[in-house]
Amino acid sequence: MSAPPAVESRRRIGFSVFAECLLTGVWIALASLPLVTAPAAFAAGSRHLHRHLGHHPASHREFTADLRRAARHGWLAGLAGLAVCAAVWTDLRVARSGLPGGRLAAAVAVLALLGTAVTVLRAAAVWEPGAHWRTLLPAAARRTVRAPAGSLLLVCGLAVVLLCAGFLAPLAVPALGILAAAAVAVEERER
Repeated sequence: MSAPPAVESRRRIGFSVFAECLLTGVWIALASLPLVTAPAAFAAGSRHLHRHLGHHPASHREFTADLRRAARHGWLAGLAGLAVCAAVWTDLRVARSGLPGGRLAAAVAVLALLGTAVTVLRAAAVWEPGAHWRTLLPAAARRTVRAPAGSLLLVCGLAVVLLCAGFLAPLAVPALGILAAAAVAVEERER
């Protein structure tokens, strides 16, 4: 006995979106290899998923064009993200040395890192050609603080990517696309 046509259609759409998320994760991973292009890669991936969900043409050509546009100034956001990661790494090293207050400094540094990552994901999820990262990031930071439920969802998505990488590193690649889809969903839900 087969499922009714409406249920079958919803399943097909669901699997299509899931497959597109996995493919987008591969594209994001490849585009993020230089590290400073990670915000631009997530922005291009988010635009790709928006197009796919809107039933517009969505191929690697559009992704590549969006990546180029987003990377024009997005590399600065990536560079700032690398600086935050370096500062957190330094704080964690200092905390392990046993200095007084080291644990508190480490906790604050990790929270700052998570807040920065969520802010960049939120900014990337709403990026459109012509948008400036200087305006996207402060607005995303406000949404990160004002909408804690969505921010917590993205923190959980980051944890899933890290757990996938810990279990089997190649699993983190498609999980990046699911993280981008989660960021798109959080932003769409809050509109």
